[in-house]
Amino acid sequence: MKLDDFDYQLPAKAIAHKPVSPRHQAKLLDMRQQNMQDKHIIDLPLYLNSNDLIIVNNTKVIPARLKGKRGEAGISVTLHQQISSDQWRAFAKPAKKLRLNDMVIFAPDFAARVTAIGDDGQRELQFNCSGGDLVMALHTYGTMPLPPYIPRPDGVDADDKHDYQTLFARHEGAVAAPTAGLHFDETLMDALAARHIPIKEVTLHVGAGTFLPVKADDPRHHIMHSEWGEISAETAAAINSCRHRGGRIVAIGTTSLRLLESCWRDHGDIRPYQAETDLFILPGYQFGVVDMLMTNFHLPRSTLLMLVFAFAGEDRVRHGYQHALSHGYRFFSYGDACLMERQHDKS
Repeated sequence: MKLDDFDYQLPAKAIAHKPVSPRHQAKLLDMRQQNMQDKHIIDLPLYLNSNDLIIVNNTKVIPARLKGKRGEAGISVTLHQQISSDQWRAFAKPAKKLRLNDMVIFAPDFAARVTAIGDDGQRELQFNCSGGDLVMALHTYGTMPLPPYIPRPDGVDADDKHDYQTLFARHEGAVAAPTAGLHFDETLMDALAARHIPIKEVTLHVGAGTFLPVKADDPRHHIMHSEWGEISAETAAAINSCRHRGGRIVAIGTTSLRLLESCWRDHGDIRPYQAETDLFILPGYQFGVVDMLMTNFHLPRSTLLMLVFAFAGEDRVRHGYQHALSHGYRFFSYGDACLMERQHDKS
């Protein structure tokens, strides 16, 4: 297995800089059959029934990007993993300007001390406030941590505060949106309700590590950043009931899928679950829970592209991506989506 096995050519014009409005009118590529079908998100309910169960991620993106100063040097940090009520791991730019015990001043009443130095520009920061006060400070001084492929030369705009949150966003803690969920709006929810298709929520606080490039020539040597997740007793019971009646588990986004499969990996079943997960899904992984996946189109050479190769099969995904590129689909966080089924396990 080589990193080059997960590459493809993507023209810059295919990267979406703004979402489609209304959200349910984004394109949906049905990849389940050999002949790809061009649909829209609003068509999703037509493929499901009341025996199935949709799983969405209800994490909420926090304004995790901060600009500050160490002395006269400007510093930008993006928080990516909470350690305690007043400590976060963060990616810093320029990282070489931040040494151990340096202070970064974000505002007259808001600062952080460097408590540890890691690889890839990582720093551990201890803030001068904690808990709810820290959250309030982030909302006051922070901005939405849009991924690097969405250019905002003049800074994040007002629309992004809404556009980069899902309809389900409730539990603060993510520093990247679970982007497949961005396609859901009230119109789609009404269409699903009309067909009595149930929806349950999980929480996985997506970290900025999701955007880190894979550098190892052999992806099996890549180290995933861990992310905190939770499956409630209510959701676990609904999943088990769906499986018992022969329905399909439909994950909205790779984050929902990874959390369900993490629970399965750890316990061999689905149960109430709280844990940090670093599950890295590569081709050859044996899925235990998820039957269908709706997800956006992912970056070349990324861990998420590796995941969908594992889920639906390399040939089908490559064919689907080629179709999407030739039919004007929009890629990445603000782009369109595709629907796929788990490939049959090979005996």
